[in-house]
Amino acid sequence: MFTKVLIAEDMDDINTGVLTALSELEIPTIDRAQYCDDADLKAKRARKDEEPYELLITDLSFVKDYRKQKLASGEELLIKLKKEQPDLKVIVYSVEDKLQCVRRLFNEYDIDAYVCKGRKSLKELIKAIKTVSNGKKHLSTKVKNALSAKKDMEIDDYDISLLKLLSRGMNQDEIAADLKGRSISPNSLSSIEKRLSKLKIYFKANNAIHLIANAKDLGLI
Repeated sequence: MFTKVLIAEDMDDINTGVLTALSELEIPTIDRAQYCDDADLKAKRARKDEEPYELLITDLSFVKDYRKQKLASGEELLIKLKKEQPDLKVIVYSVEDKLQCVRRLFNEYDIDAYVCKGRKSLKELIKAIKTVSNGKKHLSTKVKNALSAKKDMEIDDYDISLLKLLSRGMNQDEIAADLKGRSISPNSLSSIEKRLSKLKIYFKANNAIHLIANAKDLGLI
């Protein structure tokens, strides 16, 4: 089990709830920070004292206030800390449940667990901590398909862009113009038409509306 944990969470009630839940694990040192910059400073001090944190539990979204922050989100925080301390274990504790976001955090930044906030999420957080301490990964049931080997894994950022534009009611001409304006390729009408046709097959969708509905159900947009 971990002996030194850092919690980055800006909401007082959630911060206190997490601390209370973790008390049953009898972790010797649990520090908290309501700002990502403060969490970064605590982690830096811990490394300097040669007593680094073993686990970071962080939210992704932090409400902006009067304090100007260098690190504006939990994602920026975990990226920085993982770069400076590669062996740091990271659990994301967030309301965000988009599969694309979860998949990116695991694949690009090698986080160890993703727990979705909810009614029984504190109990799940305890379970996740135990799982991670044993060298394994953990995902909430709500986002478990993020690391699935099924067909949704074939969806990339380009596809997400198409789906988002389509969900806004844009036709293919408008989508092509938007992609060209942002220098995103391919952006020809034929390539867009072919990709949307493939997406309909992937999602077993009969039309654009059905396609968007299925994509939303999977948390992709």
